[in-house]
Amino acid sequence: MTSDPFWRGKRVLVTGATGLVGSWLTSRLLQEKADLVCLVRDHVPNSHFFRSGLDRLVTVVRGELEDYWTIERTLNEYDIDSVFHLGAQTIVGTANRSPLPTFEANIRGSWNLLEAARMHADRVRRVVVASSDKAYGDQAVLPYTEDMPLRGRHPYDVSKSATDLIAQAYAATYELPVAIARCGNIFGGGDLNFNRLIPGTIASALRGEPPVIRSDGTYLRDYIFVQDVVEAYLSLAEALDDPGNTGEAFNFSTDQPFTVRDITRTILRLLGREDLRPVVLGTATGEIRAQSLSSAKARSVLNWRPRYGVEAGLRETIDWYRQVLAEGRS
Repeated sequence: MTSDPFWRGKRVLVTGATGLVGSWLTSRLLQEKADLVCLVRDHVPNSHFFRSGLDRLVTVVRGELEDYWTIERTLNEYDIDSVFHLGAQTIVGTANRSPLPTFEANIRGSWNLLEAARMHADRVRRVVVASSDKAYGDQAVLPYTEDMPLRGRHPYDVSKSATDLIAQAYAATYELPVAIARCGNIFGGGDLNFNRLIPGTIASALRGEPPVIRSDGTYLRDYIFVQDVVEAYLSLAEALDDPGNTGEAFNFSTDQPFTVRDITRTILRLLGREDLRPVVLGTATGEIRAQSLSSAKARSVLNWRPRYGVEAGLRETIDWYRQVLAEGRS
């Protein structure tokens, strides 16, 4: 848990603020009394960011990560000292269908952000870059540890490997105070991509329909609740006051991977709909079969631990969707 005085009055930029993590991170930073600027590409009225009225409590800059001058202007004019770079094209299927826009947003967008931060290094004190377990690619040994090579092969995975390496380059070459967060599959209320396993399963079950599994159900993944991720990002940003953490990457996970079938069964159990039999399509392509992360480094160096875990996080997530879907606002 972070301390309130640390963030009070700090000038913070959040990219990707309308996304799942970005919206909850924005909410938390407002509670911490930070002065927030959020880079927003699209107005997504059903996102947690707009639905909760966060847009009325922060400075909103409309623009794209692909536009360097928008980012540079934002850092300069708003005197930003802390950056959480979460903006990205985050959907694997979208990346497979359209790799070029994914590379533009995720790779070009990241080097634009880091270069602008370098240009204003006299004021920018900390940059947290959101990477992913996908940056590791397909490894023979599990769980992944931070010393393993980054070798994404599919478009989304490659974009995260590249982002990660570019961030490390800016730290090593220019001593930019940047650190990298690698998380597994993040879930929580506010994820409007119902093609993803957890929101899709919850929505189907609440409608009384069998959930759909795109893979064969045996794919292994880490799942981590969004509030645990928010705490991870804040802890990592604060740790950048120690120069020894510059350029470092940290895995964040519950250290308890689940198969797709197991997560689906857990959701149905928590909803009391174990009568619904999942439809297993077995059509997923371009995805890694087994991934899991070791968070030992984060636990040791940052003293970070997940407060919720998967099942408690799923209960919170189900409550959010139950309320929102009942209101007909999905």
